[in-house]
Amino acid sequence: MPLLIARPRSGRGNPGAKSGALSTVKGVPCRRAGIAASLAALAPRNEQGGAALPHLRRGGAASSLRRGACRPPVDRAPSPHPAPPPYLPAVPRTPPRILLLRLSSMGDVILTTPLLRVLRRRHPDAHIAYCTRPPFAPLVADHPALDDLIVFDPKDEPLGTLARRLRAGRFTHLLDLHGVLRTRALRLMVPGRWRGYRKRRVARTVLIRFKRNLYLDAVPEAERFFGAARGLDVKPDGDPAELYLSAAARERAGQWLAQHGLADAPFVVLAPGAAHFTKRWPVEHWSELARDLAAAGRELLVVGGPEDATAGDAIARAAGARGRSAAGLFSLQETAAALEAARAVVAGDTGVMHMATAMRTPVVTLFGPTVRAFGFAPYRAPATILERDLPCRPCSAQGGPACPLGHHRCLRDIVPADVVGALARWTA
Repeated sequence: MPLLIARPRSGRGNPGAKSGALSTVKGVPCRRAGIAASLAALAPRNEQGGAALPHLRRGGAASSLRRGACRPPVDRAPSPHPAPPPYLPAVPRTPPRILLLRLSSMGDVILTTPLLRVLRRRHPDAHIAYCTRPPFAPLVADHPALDDLIVFDPKDEPLGTLARRLRAGRFTHLLDLHGVLRTRALRLMVPGRWRGYRKRRVARTVLIRFKRNLYLDAVPEAERFFGAARGLDVKPDGDPAELYLSAAARERAGQWLAQHGLADAPFVVLAPGAAHFTKRWPVEHWSELARDLAAAGRELLVVGGPEDATAGDAIARAAGARGRSAAGLFSLQETAAALEAARAVVAGDTGVMHMATAMRTPVVTLFGPTVRAFGFAPYRAPATILERDLPCRPCSAQGGPACPLGHHRCLRDIVPADVVGALARWTA
Protein backbone atom coordinates (compact mmCIF):
# COMPACT_ATOMS: atom_id res chain seq x y z
CA MET A 1 0.00 0.00 0.00
CA PRO A 2 1.49 3.41 -0.89
CA LEU A 3 2.44 5.59 2.04
CA LEU A 4 1.01 9.10 2.01
CA ILE A 5 3.39 11.62 3.59
CA ALA A 6 2.12 14.77 5.25
CA ARG A 7 4.77 17.52 4.85
CA PRO A 8 4.75 20.98 6.36
CA ARG A 9 4.18 23.73 3.85
CA SER A 10 6.88 26.22 3.30
CA GLY A 11 6.81 29.44 1.42
CA ARG A 12 3.98 31.87 1.31
CA GLY A 13 1.62 31.83 4.23
CA ASN A 14 3.83 29.50 6.28
CA PRO A 15 7.29 30.93 6.86
CA GLY A 16 9.36 29.03 9.40
CA ALA A 17 6.72 26.45 10.25
CA LYS A 18 7.34 24.72 13.58
CA SER A 19 6.69 21.07 14.46
CA GLY A 20 3.61 21.98 16.45
CA ALA A 21 2.16 24.21 13.76
CA LEU A 22 -0.82 23.35 11.58
CA SER A 23 0.13 20.58 9.15
CA THR A 24 -1.50 19.87 5.84
CA VAL A 25 -2.07 16.88 3.58
CA LYS A 26 -2.45 17.98 -0.02
CA GLY A 27 -3.54 21.36 1.22
CA VAL A 28 -5.99 20.01 3.79
CA PRO A 29 -5.35 21.14 7.39
CA CYS A 30 -4.39 18.45 9.88
CA ARG A 31 -4.49 19.39 13.54
CA ARG A 32 -2.63 16.38 14.83
CA ALA A 33 0.75 18.05 15.42
CA GLY A 34 3.91 16.09 14.76
CA ILE A 35 2.33 13.29 12.74
CA ALA A 36 3.41 14.77 9.44
CA ALA A 37 7.00 15.17 10.59
CA SER A 38 7.13 11.62 11.89
CA LEU A 39 5.80 10.20 8.65
CA ALA A 40 8.33 12.24 6.69
CA ALA A 41 11.19 10.89 8.81
CA LEU A 42 10.08 7.29 8.23
CA ALA A 43 9.48 7.64 4.51
CA PRO A 44 12.00 6.04 2.10
CA ARG A 45 14.32 8.39 0.19
CA ASN A 46 14.71 8.76 -3.49
CA GLU A 47 17.98 9.13 -5.32
CA GLN A 48 18.08 12.88 -4.69
CA GLY A 49 17.58 12.33 -0.95
CA GLY A 50 14.01 13.52 -0.85
CA ALA A 51 11.05 11.60 0.40
CA ALA A 52 9.59 9.28 -2.21
CA LEU A 53 6.03 10.50 -2.54
CA PRO A 54 3.61 8.49 -4.69
CA HIS A 55 1.83 10.13 -7.58
CA LEU A 56 -1.47 11.61 -6.45
CA ARG A 57 -3.83 10.91 -9.28
CA ARG A 58 -7.49 11.72 -9.60
CA GLY A 59 -9.50 8.70 -8.62
CA GLY A 60 -6.53 6.97 -6.97
CA ALA A 61 -5.99 6.06 -3.36
CA ALA A 62 -4.85 9.55 -2.42
CA SER A 63 -7.98 11.14 -3.84
CA SER A 64 -9.99 9.38 -1.16
CA LEU A 65 -8.53 11.68 1.49
CA ARG A 66 -11.03 14.18 2.78
CA ARG A 67 -10.94 17.07 5.20
CA GLY A 68 -9.54 15.96 8.51
CA ALA A 69 -7.79 12.85 7.09
CA CYS A 70 -4.24 12.46 8.30
CA ARG A 71 -3.43 8.75 8.16
CA PRO A 72 -3.17 6.19 5.41
CA PRO A 73 -6.12 3.85 4.81
CA VAL A 74 -6.14 0.69 6.88
CA ASP A 75 -7.48 -2.72 5.89
CA ARG A 76 -10.24 -3.76 8.28
CA ALA A 77 -11.09 -7.35 9.15
CA PRO A 78 -14.59 -8.51 8.19
CA SER A 79 -17.25 -8.21 10.89
CA PRO A 80 -17.90 -11.46 12.80
CA HIS A 81 -21.60 -10.59 12.99
CA PRO A 82 -23.91 -11.92 10.24
CA ALA A 83 -25.62 -9.45 7.95
CA PRO A 84 -29.22 -8.62 8.90
CA PRO A 85 -31.98 -10.38 6.95
CA PRO A 86 -33.17 -8.51 3.86
CA TYR A 87 -36.74 -8.29 5.18
CA LEU A 88 -38.03 -7.77 8.69
CA PRO A 89 -41.80 -8.45 9.05
CA ALA A 90 -43.85 -5.55 10.31
CA VAL A 91 -44.74 -7.17 13.63
CA PRO A 92 -45.51 -5.04 16.67
CA ARG A 93 -42.93 -5.18 19.43
CA THR A 94 -45.60 -5.63 22.08
CA PRO A 95 -48.46 -8.14 21.85
CA PRO A 96 -51.20 -6.53 19.76
CA ARG A 97 -54.83 -6.15 20.75
CA ILE A 98 -56.85 -7.20 17.71
CA LEU A 99 -60.55 -6.77 17.00
CA LEU A 100 -62.35 -8.67 14.21
CA LEU A 101 -65.65 -7.03 13.27
CA ARG A 102 -68.17 -9.07 11.26
CA LEU A 103 -71.83 -8.62 12.18
CA SER A 104 -73.40 -11.19 9.81
CA SER A 105 -74.19 -13.61 8.19
CA MET A 106 -73.68 -17.31 8.90
CA GLY A 107 -71.48 -18.18 5.95
CA ASP A 108 -69.46 -14.96 6.14
CA VAL A 109 -68.71 -15.40 9.84
CA ILE A 110 -67.59 -18.97 9.21
CA LEU A 111 -65.30 -17.81 6.40
CA THR A 112 -63.47 -15.44 8.79
CA THR A 113 -62.23 -18.36 10.91
CA PRO A 114 -59.15 -19.09 8.74
CA LEU A 115 -57.95 -15.55 9.46
CA LEU A 116 -58.75 -15.96 13.15
CA ARG A 117 -56.77 -19.19 13.30
CA VAL A 118 -53.70 -17.74 11.58
CA LEU A 119 -53.73 -14.59 13.72
CA ARG A 120 -53.54 -16.66 16.88
CA ARG A 121 -50.78 -18.84 15.48
CA ARG A 122 -48.72 -15.81 14.41
CA HIS A 123 -49.37 -13.81 17.59
CA PRO A 124 -49.76 -16.31 20.44
CA ASP A 125 -49.63 -13.57 23.10
CA ALA A 126 -52.10 -11.22 21.41
CA HIS A 127 -55.49 -10.29 22.80
CA ILE A 128 -58.02 -11.18 20.09
CA ALA A 129 -61.69 -10.17 20.25
CA TYR A 130 -64.58 -10.76 17.85
CA CYS A 131 -67.68 -8.60 17.46
CA THR A 132 -70.84 -9.96 15.84
CA ARG A 133 -74.62 -10.09 16.28
CA PRO A 134 -76.40 -12.56 18.63
CA PRO A 135 -77.65 -15.05 16.00
CA PHE A 136 -74.10 -15.67 14.80
CA ALA A 137 -72.20 -15.53 18.09
CA PRO A 138 -72.38 -19.35 18.58
CA LEU A 139 -70.29 -19.80 15.44
CA VAL A 140 -67.20 -18.36 17.17
CA ALA A 141 -68.15 -18.55 20.86
CA ASP A 142 -66.05 -21.67 21.53
CA HIS A 143 -63.15 -20.89 19.22
CA PRO A 144 -59.88 -21.35 21.17
CA ALA A 145 -58.22 -18.43 19.37
CA LEU A 146 -60.60 -15.90 20.93
CA ASP A 147 -60.03 -14.06 24.18
CA ASP A 148 -63.24 -12.04 24.08
CA LEU A 149 -66.58 -12.16 22.24
CA ILE A 150 -68.43 -8.87 21.90
CA VAL A 151 -72.11 -9.38 21.05
CA PHE A 152 -73.96 -6.46 19.54
CA ASP A 153 -77.73 -6.46 19.15
CA PRO A 154 -78.82 -3.36 17.20
CA LYS A 155 -82.36 -3.81 18.48
CA ASP A 156 -81.34 -3.28 22.09
CA GLU A 157 -78.09 -1.31 21.92
CA PRO A 158 -77.39 1.98 20.15
CA LEU A 159 -74.35 2.10 17.95
CA GLY A 160 -72.82 4.75 20.19
CA THR A 161 -72.89 2.36 23.14
CA LEU A 162 -71.06 -0.28 21.15
CA ALA A 163 -68.52 2.37 20.13
CA ARG A 164 -67.81 3.13 23.79
CA ARG A 165 -67.30 -0.56 24.47
CA LEU A 166 -64.85 -0.84 21.61
CA ARG A 167 -62.95 2.25 22.69
CA ALA A 168 -62.58 0.76 26.14
CA GLY A 169 -60.91 -2.28 24.58
CA ARG A 170 -57.91 -0.14 23.52
CA PHE A 171 -57.37 -2.21 20.40
CA THR A 172 -54.19 -1.62 18.43
CA HIS A 173 -55.56 -3.25 15.26
CA LEU A 174 -59.21 -3.02 14.21
CA LEU A 175 -60.21 -5.25 11.31
CA ASP A 176 -63.43 -4.34 9.52
CA LEU A 177 -64.45 -7.61 7.87
CA HIS A 178 -67.89 -6.34 6.85
CA GLY A 179 -67.56 -2.98 5.13
CA VAL A 180 -71.19 -1.86 5.44
CA LEU A 181 -72.68 1.45 6.55
CA ARG A 182 -72.87 0.44 10.21
CA THR A 183 -69.23 -0.65 10.41
CA ARG A 184 -68.10 2.46 8.54
CA ALA A 185 -69.86 4.55 11.17
CA LEU A 186 -68.00 2.64 13.87
CA ARG A 187 -64.73 3.45 12.16
CA LEU A 188 -65.52 7.15 12.61
CA MET A 189 -66.65 6.73 16.22
CA VAL A 190 -63.77 4.51 17.39
CA PRO A 191 -60.35 6.03 16.69
CA GLY A 192 -57.62 3.57 15.91
CA ARG A 193 -55.78 1.63 13.26
CA TRP A 194 -58.69 0.42 11.12
CA ARG A 195 -58.18 -1.76 8.08
CA GLY A 196 -60.72 -3.14 5.60
CA TYR A 197 -60.56 -5.54 2.67
CA ARG A 198 -61.45 -5.45 -1.03
CA LYS A 199 -65.08 -6.44 -1.54
CA ARG A 200 -64.77 -6.22 -5.33
CA ARG A 201 -68.06 -4.33 -5.66
CA VAL A 202 -67.28 -3.05 -9.14
CA ALA A 203 -66.38 -6.50 -10.48
CA ARG A 204 -69.50 -7.97 -8.90
CA THR A 205 -71.77 -5.28 -10.38
CA VAL A 206 -70.23 -5.64 -13.85
CA LEU A 207 -70.69 -9.40 -13.73
CA ILE A 208 -74.33 -9.13 -12.66
CA ARG A 209 -75.38 -6.35 -15.04
CA PHE A 210 -73.19 -6.92 -18.08
CA LYS A 211 -72.16 -10.59 -17.61
CA ARG A 212 -68.52 -9.65 -17.98
CA ASN A 213 -66.17 -11.39 -15.56
CA LEU A 214 -63.53 -9.09 -14.07
CA TYR A 215 -62.64 -11.53 -11.28
CA LEU A 216 -59.34 -12.45 -12.89
CA ASP A 217 -57.59 -13.44 -9.67
CA ALA A 218 -60.36 -15.78 -8.39
CA VAL A 219 -59.43 -15.17 -4.74
CA PRO A 220 -61.89 -16.82 -2.30
CA GLU A 221 -63.67 -14.57 0.16
CA ALA A 222 -61.97 -16.32 3.08
CA GLU A 223 -58.61 -15.15 1.73
CA ARG A 224 -59.77 -11.65 0.85
CA PHE A 225 -60.37 -11.10 4.56
CA PHE A 226 -56.60 -11.28 5.07
CA GLY A 227 -56.35 -7.89 3.38
CA ALA A 228 -57.72 -6.35 6.58
CA ALA A 229 -54.79 -7.78 8.54
CA ARG A 230 -52.11 -5.78 6.76
CA GLY A 231 -49.23 -5.13 9.12
CA LEU A 232 -49.85 -8.27 11.19
CA ASP A 233 -47.68 -10.55 9.03
CA VAL A 234 -50.28 -13.24 8.28
CA LYS A 235 -51.23 -15.12 5.13
CA PRO A 236 -53.65 -17.98 4.37
CA ASP A 237 -52.44 -21.38 5.52
CA GLY A 238 -54.45 -23.40 2.99
CA ASP A 239 -56.73 -25.09 5.54
CA PRO A 240 -60.55 -24.92 5.52
CA ALA A 241 -62.77 -22.89 7.80
CA GLU A 242 -63.46 -24.37 11.21
CA LEU A 243 -66.11 -24.52 13.91
CA TYR A 244 -65.60 -25.44 17.54
CA LEU A 245 -68.59 -26.87 19.36
CA SER A 246 -69.41 -27.00 23.04
CA ALA A 247 -69.68 -30.37 24.77
CA ALA A 248 -73.33 -29.61 25.57
CA ALA A 249 -74.20 -29.06 21.90
CA ARG A 250 -72.55 -32.31 20.88
CA GLU A 251 -74.34 -34.16 23.63
CA ARG A 252 -77.80 -32.83 22.77
CA ALA A 253 -77.33 -33.53 19.05
CA GLY A 254 -76.01 -37.00 19.81
CA GLN A 255 -78.99 -37.80 22.00
CA TRP A 256 -81.45 -36.68 19.32
CA LEU A 257 -79.70 -38.73 16.63
CA ALA A 258 -79.67 -41.79 18.91
CA GLN A 259 -83.37 -41.45 19.67
CA HIS A 260 -84.14 -41.39 15.94
CA GLY A 261 -81.93 -44.31 14.96
CA LEU A 262 -79.11 -42.30 13.39
CA ALA A 263 -76.40 -42.72 16.00
CA ASP A 264 -74.58 -45.51 14.17
CA ALA A 265 -76.23 -45.38 10.75
CA PRO A 266 -74.65 -43.54 7.81
CA PHE A 267 -77.06 -40.80 6.80
CA VAL A 268 -77.30 -37.89 4.39
CA VAL A 269 -78.33 -34.39 5.49
CA LEU A 270 -80.70 -32.32 3.33
CA ALA A 271 -80.74 -28.57 3.92
CA PRO A 272 -83.54 -27.01 1.81
CA GLY A 273 -83.58 -23.59 3.48
CA ALA A 274 -82.14 -20.30 2.25
CA ALA A 275 -82.56 -16.69 3.28
CA HIS A 276 -83.68 -15.66 -0.22
CA PHE A 277 -86.24 -17.37 -2.43
CA THR A 278 -84.11 -17.50 -5.58
CA LYS A 279 -81.48 -19.56 -3.73
CA ARG A 280 -84.01 -22.26 -2.80
CA TRP A 281 -84.26 -25.43 -4.81
CA PRO A 282 -87.96 -26.20 -5.41
CA VAL A 283 -89.56 -28.26 -2.62
CA GLU A 284 -90.85 -30.78 -5.15
CA HIS A 285 -87.26 -31.42 -6.23
CA TRP A 286 -86.24 -31.96 -2.62
CA SER A 287 -89.10 -34.39 -2.09
CA GLU A 288 -88.22 -36.36 -5.22
CA LEU A 289 -84.59 -36.49 -4.13
CA ALA A 290 -85.67 -37.82 -0.72
CA ARG A 291 -87.75 -40.58 -2.35
CA ASP A 292 -84.89 -41.59 -4.64
CA LEU A 293 -82.34 -41.71 -1.82
CA ALA A 294 -84.68 -43.62 0.47
CA ALA A 295 -85.34 -46.13 -2.31
CA ALA A 296 -81.57 -46.60 -2.57
CA GLY A 297 -81.42 -47.39 1.17
CA ARG A 298 -80.15 -44.04 2.43
CA GLU A 299 -81.13 -42.69 5.81
CA LEU A 300 -82.04 -38.99 5.64
CA LEU A 301 -82.08 -36.04 8.02
CA VAL A 302 -83.57 -32.64 7.10
CA VAL A 303 -82.15 -29.61 8.94
CA GLY A 304 -83.01 -25.92 8.93
CA GLY A 305 -84.41 -23.10 10.96
CA PRO A 306 -87.94 -22.64 12.28
CA GLU A 307 -88.96 -21.10 8.95
CA ASP A 308 -88.01 -24.40 7.25
CA ALA A 309 -90.06 -26.67 9.52
CA THR A 310 -93.03 -27.06 7.14
CA ALA A 311 -90.88 -27.86 4.13
CA GLY A 312 -88.70 -30.13 6.24
CA ASP A 313 -91.66 -32.21 7.40
CA ALA A 314 -92.91 -32.59 3.81
CA ILE A 315 -89.50 -33.72 2.56
CA ALA A 316 -89.08 -36.18 5.43
CA ARG A 317 -92.51 -37.68 4.76
CA ALA A 318 -91.56 -38.22 1.11
CA ALA A 319 -88.73 -40.49 2.32
CA GLY A 320 -91.08 -42.61 4.43
CA ALA A 321 -89.53 -44.43 7.36
CA ARG A 322 -86.02 -43.39 6.33
CA GLY A 323 -86.73 -39.67 6.63
CA ARG A 324 -86.44 -37.49 9.76
CA SER A 325 -86.70 -33.74 10.16
CA ALA A 326 -84.94 -31.65 12.78
CA ALA A 327 -85.76 -28.34 11.08
CA GLY A 328 -86.49 -25.78 13.78
CA LEU A 329 -85.26 -28.08 16.56
CA PHE A 330 -81.47 -27.67 16.52
CA SER A 331 -79.36 -24.69 17.47
CA LEU A 332 -76.52 -23.64 15.18
CA GLN A 333 -73.96 -25.68 17.10
CA GLU A 334 -76.27 -28.69 17.30
CA THR A 335 -76.83 -28.47 13.55
CA ALA A 336 -73.08 -28.43 13.06
CA ALA A 337 -72.75 -31.51 15.25
CA ALA A 338 -75.32 -33.31 13.08
CA LEU A 339 -73.47 -32.30 9.93
CA GLU A 340 -70.24 -33.61 11.39
CA ALA A 341 -71.85 -37.02 11.96
CA ALA A 342 -73.33 -37.22 8.44
CA ARG A 343 -71.86 -39.04 5.48
CA ALA A 344 -72.62 -36.12 3.13
CA VAL A 345 -74.71 -32.93 2.90
CA VAL A 346 -76.90 -31.49 0.15
CA ALA A 347 -77.45 -27.73 0.38
CA GLY A 348 -77.79 -24.59 -1.66
CA ASP A 349 -75.36 -21.67 -1.69
CA THR A 350 -76.13 -21.00 1.98
CA GLY A 351 -74.59 -20.88 5.42
CA VAL A 352 -75.26 -24.59 5.95
CA MET A 353 -72.99 -25.31 3.01
CA HIS A 354 -70.14 -23.41 4.69
CA MET A 355 -70.96 -25.07 7.99
CA ALA A 356 -70.58 -28.49 6.37
CA THR A 357 -67.18 -27.57 4.93
CA ALA A 358 -66.08 -26.31 8.35
CA MET A 359 -67.03 -29.70 9.82
CA ARG A 360 -65.06 -31.47 7.03
CA THR A 361 -68.17 -33.19 5.68
CA PRO A 362 -68.47 -33.61 1.89
CA VAL A 363 -71.14 -31.37 0.40
CA VAL A 364 -73.09 -31.27 -2.85
CA THR A 365 -74.17 -27.68 -3.36
CA LEU A 366 -76.57 -26.13 -5.87
CA PHE A 367 -75.69 -22.72 -7.28
CA GLY A 368 -78.50 -20.72 -8.91
CA PRO A 369 -78.58 -16.90 -9.01
CA THR A 370 -74.99 -16.66 -7.73
CA VAL A 371 -71.72 -17.93 -9.20
CA ARG A 372 -68.49 -19.21 -7.73
CA ALA A 373 -66.58 -16.18 -9.09
CA PHE A 374 -68.06 -14.15 -6.22
CA GLY A 375 -65.72 -16.09 -3.90
CA PHE A 376 -68.25 -18.02 -1.82
CA ALA A 377 -67.75 -21.53 -3.18
CA PRO A 378 -66.93 -24.30 -0.66
CA TYR A 379 -63.54 -23.32 0.71
CA ARG A 380 -60.72 -25.87 0.76
CA ALA A 381 -63.08 -28.78 1.42
CA PRO A 382 -64.50 -31.83 -0.42
CA ALA A 383 -67.44 -30.56 -2.48
CA THR A 384 -69.31 -30.83 -5.76
CA ILE A 385 -70.96 -27.74 -7.24
CA LEU A 386 -74.00 -28.25 -9.48
CA GLU A 387 -74.98 -25.31 -11.69
CA ARG A 388 -76.40 -24.51 -15.10
CA ASP A 389 -74.67 -22.33 -17.67
CA LEU A 390 -77.39 -19.80 -18.46
CA PRO A 391 -76.97 -16.34 -20.00
CA CYS A 392 -78.99 -14.78 -17.18
CA ARG A 393 -76.58 -15.91 -14.45
CA PRO A 394 -75.67 -14.32 -12.16
CA CYS A 395 -78.70 -12.17 -11.50
CA SER A 396 -77.86 -11.06 -7.95
CA ALA A 397 -75.12 -11.16 -5.36
CA GLN A 398 -77.11 -12.76 -2.56
CA GLY A 399 -80.34 -13.94 -4.13
CA GLY A 400 -83.68 -12.19 -4.14
CA PRO A 401 -87.43 -12.57 -3.55
CA ALA A 402 -88.21 -13.65 -7.13
CA CYS A 403 -86.54 -14.59 -10.40
CA PRO A 404 -86.16 -11.42 -12.51
CA LEU A 405 -87.22 -13.37 -15.61
CA GLY A 406 -89.89 -15.45 -13.88
CA HIS A 407 -88.62 -18.92 -14.86
CA HIS A 408 -86.04 -19.70 -12.10
CA ARG A 409 -84.35 -22.10 -14.51
CA CYS A 410 -80.96 -21.76 -12.77
CA LEU A 411 -82.23 -24.12 -10.05
CA ARG A 412 -85.25 -25.76 -11.65
CA ASP A 413 -83.07 -27.19 -14.42
CA ILE A 414 -80.97 -29.05 -11.84
CA VAL A 415 -82.91 -32.29 -11.46
CA PRO A 416 -82.78 -34.74 -8.53
CA ALA A 417 -80.99 -37.32 -10.67
CA ASP A 418 -78.04 -34.89 -10.95
CA VAL A 419 -77.80 -34.70 -7.18
CA VAL A 420 -78.03 -38.48 -6.76
CA GLY A 421 -75.17 -38.91 -9.20
CA ALA A 422 -73.03 -36.30 -7.40
CA LEU A 423 -73.72 -37.90 -4.01
CA ALA A 424 -72.50 -41.28 -5.25
CA ARG A 425 -68.95 -39.91 -5.27
CA TRP A 426 -69.06 -39.08 -1.55
CA THR A 427 -71.22 -41.91 -0.21
CA ALA A 428 -69.77 -44.90 -2.07
